[in-house]
Amino acid sequence: MKFTKMHGCGNDYIYVNCFEESLSNPNEVSRIVSDRHFGIGSDGLICICPSKTADFRMAMYNADGSEGKMCGNGIRCVAKYVYDNKLTDKTTITVETLSGIKTLNLNVSNGSVKTVTVDMGAPSLTPADVPVVIPNGPKDSVVNTPITVSVDGKETEYRMTCVSMGNPHAIIFVDDVHILDLEKIGPLFEKHPYFPEQVNTEFIHVIDRNQIDMRVWERGSGETLACGTGACASVVACVLNGLTENNVTVHLLGGDLTIHYDQNKNTVFMTGPAAIICTGSIEI
Repeated sequence: MKFTKMHGCGNDYIYVNCFEESLSNPNEVSRIVSDRHFGIGSDGLICICPSKTADFRMAMYNADGSEGKMCGNGIRCVAKYVYDNKLTDKTTITVETLSGIKTLNLNVSNGSVKTVTVDMGAPSLTPADVPVVIPNGPKDSVVNTPITVSVDGKETEYRMTCVSMGNPHAIIFVDDVHILDLEKIGPLFEKHPYFPEQVNTEFIHVIDRNQIDMRVWERGSGETLACGTGACASVVACVLNGLTENNVTVHLLGGDLTIHYDQNKNTVFMTGPAAIICTGSIEI
């Protein structure tokens, strides 16, 4: 199987051109290639496929083989792949995902895509859309709502805001993201009974009205260097809680994303880089 390894802000995936390759079991392939000791090493697998409703279709799989609906960093790399490999000559393309068709604007320099702006669509606060199920909890939205996890046998309460950007997100505001033991507390949120389909958890420190620090624990993958849908959900949560403006630079471990939350149109725009790491082939 031929592949290209790419990353957006350190969120790395193995990309397969399914116009040329055929994968009978992409879930298992994702588990194999994602292994950082016995495989290639990545946060998952992304298949670039034909689409009947858009220019391209993206099928995305987490490192544990589970299928995801959408990946903001991953979809930017799809745009770079199809343009740089001459599958399209358009600088505005549409990509079909399990969370709908996304429109991408490509910033091209010297024949190569450098950054991509993605219309990520409308955030949903409806608990059933996330989904988040809190007994006797709020029905319309989960904003600044308590959640308790047991850390080393001690019950600890956090405040969370839940947003769906096609993927489920729980945003937690903290004083310092860098001192968090995410390996310990991340799974406590991911598999909390409030989240029947598990959840991606963003831990956010607000620097000022236009900047935030973010670390993320992604369901099925653990801590990753970046999460595009998570950055979008986090800015929505910041605005809902009155903590930032609607244009925010999100500082992730792997780099920066620029997020614009257009409240009038109820849509979120994400701008960030996309880069090729290497190409190769692997026996599957």
